[in-house]
Amino acid sequence: MCGIAGTYRWPDGKVVTDRLTDTLAHRGPDGAGRYGHPVGDGEVQFGHRRLSIIDLSETGAQPMVSDGLALTYNGEIYNAPELRAELEAAGVRFRGTSDTEVLLEAWRRWGTDCLPRLRGMFAFGIFDERTGELVLVRDQLGIKPLFLLRRGGGLVFASELKALAAATSLCPDPAALVASLLYYWVPDSRCAYGDAEKLPPGSWMRFRPDGQVERGRYWNLKDVASEGRDRARAGERPDLAAIVDESTKRHLLSDVPVATFLSGGLDSSYLTALAARHQPGISAYTIGFRAEDAKFEAMPDDLRYARQVAARFGVDLHEIEIAPNVLDLLPRMTYSLDEPIGDPAAINTFLICTAAREAGVKVMLSGMGADELFAGYRKHLANLIALRYQRVPRPVRRGVSATVERLPVATSKRGLRSVRFAKRFLSFAELPEETAFRRSYTMYDRAELLGLIDPDLAGTVDDVLTEHADTYEDNDLDDFVNRMCLGDARMFLPGLNLTYTDRSSMAASTEVRVPYVDVEVVKAAFAIPGERKIVGRQGKAVLKEAATTILPKEIVYRPKGLFSAPLRAWMSRDLAPLVREVINEGELVRSGFLRRDALQRLAAADAAGQSDHSKHLWHVLTLEYWYREATSGSGKSTRSTA
Repeated sequence: MCGIAGTYRWPDGKVVTDRLTDTLAHRGPDGAGRYGHPVGDGEVQFGHRRLSIIDLSETGAQPMVSDGLALTYNGEIYNAPELRAELEAAGVRFRGTSDTEVLLEAWRRWGTDCLPRLRGMFAFGIFDERTGELVLVRDQLGIKPLFLLRRGGGLVFASELKALAAATSLCPDPAALVASLLYYWVPDSRCAYGDAEKLPPGSWMRFRPDGQVERGRYWNLKDVASEGRDRARAGERPDLAAIVDESTKRHLLSDVPVATFLSGGLDSSYLTALAARHQPGISAYTIGFRAEDAKFEAMPDDLRYARQVAARFGVDLHEIEIAPNVLDLLPRMTYSLDEPIGDPAAINTFLICTAAREAGVKVMLSGMGADELFAGYRKHLANLIALRYQRVPRPVRRGVSATVERLPVATSKRGLRSVRFAKRFLSFAELPEETAFRRSYTMYDRAELLGLIDPDLAGTVDDVLTEHADTYEDNDLDDFVNRMCLGDARMFLPGLNLTYTDRSSMAASTEVRVPYVDVEVVKAAFAIPGERKIVGRQGKAVLKEAATTILPKEIVYRPKGLFSAPLRAWMSRDLAPLVREVINEGELVRSGFLRRDALQRLAAADAAGQSDHSKHLWHVLTLEYWYREATSGSGKSTRSTA
């Protein structure tokens, strides 16, 4: 895992590339390298920061240059051993044992045709000295990031957006900030800075010396879902237990120690059990919260289950109590995350990875992706229940809504999670399918969002909502559950979960691997009908069935926990003064982007315990800190760029 950066036909390319690379030092503290070559009347420059995982010697250093090809690459190719054997059989001689060299030689032999054959997570730039062409590539599911900026005939690219912002002047994009308010993250189709862009998952871009740019897509999740539906109709039943086991084994490939996240939930417990079978004595890391915070939130006792799994499979368990100074962590995490992200789970990931790194662990396995692919979130079951709820007589529904609306979501001593969930459910239960699905995990409905922001941005709200509707409806699936899973895998997974996982872990100079987000696991997931993913009130039913081959049923069928943080507890104590400051004196309010009166109503309702706006307010804080950093000393504002 590494940080990559570069320029192509960009003024002062060497200086800019050095600045980009320095900004990415946390992604690769084990080494640095640079490469340059003329291109027409300009030049190409590559920068690299190395986190040594496979082939720790200098033969794995980057940028890697061989016989006219130069590569700067971030990621891991888990089927590199098979590709290496095939290339060696064709006469290729390798200098070292890195997957970087395998990728370089695979490109030399097959060009873009090698991309569908790669199994892993990756983003890279590769330059051909003979043709002067640069190609940028991103992995199939968007696990690894790649940002780029084009001006005139020049290009800048980097693993993180903050590197581009440090190297050249950028302005916040108001449409992206509106989208982040709606979702609490910036969708992968948008970028928090208007001039920058994200290379889409499963795609490549080719830049030529004459200024021509070509785009290509080598893998499309929509097509994979359609092929999976056809396989299911043909009666195919993937052996999910074998596929997940094989993926986990591949993800253990490393020349340095590997550990796992172990929350005690199904996904991490299953991966840890499989990993322990292939690598006995593996370490795992788990977290707990301050007793008063956990009690306030009525959070489940995840530690009990994590200890049970560790004892059963001989895992060396490390327990971390999270009692963070959130006032210090908030600005640090906002900077690390690149874009405004309102999910406090990023803090958990960062603190776990920091603890693991201090113990000498560079690689962690995470259960990320299983909920999206196998319908494991509460929202998936809730949307199915909503279809039945809509058949309840309207007078009864009105009575239920009126009764629940009067109930508080918290008292002064504790949060009332069941009431919070009920209010959340009723906020979308009577909406049409696509609207309900979006509303089940977004922060506001259209009217609420319009009341929160600058009225001049009303058209932007409609654009963001239309984009989501188009993405959700862009499939030919007749299975509601798999339509939700496909929507999540296209928007929620790359835009939020994979993004914060990458940035939070790399901020701690740690690589996180996600065995569930493997192309073979994804193919299998969409070959499984929705009726096998949600059975009765059980989400992820098919994955639970697979997990019973190794895990005790007490773990497999335990109540679902939350990989989150005790926000209501933090808001009522640690963060209350900061919320008041941001509402009264924040830059977003001063700029006119957010309306003070609307924020005051949100905070008042939350403080009174009548509504749960803790996540809304947390995201306002993250957005405020991001905006301050993005506009500091520049005089830029969303109003001026709208």
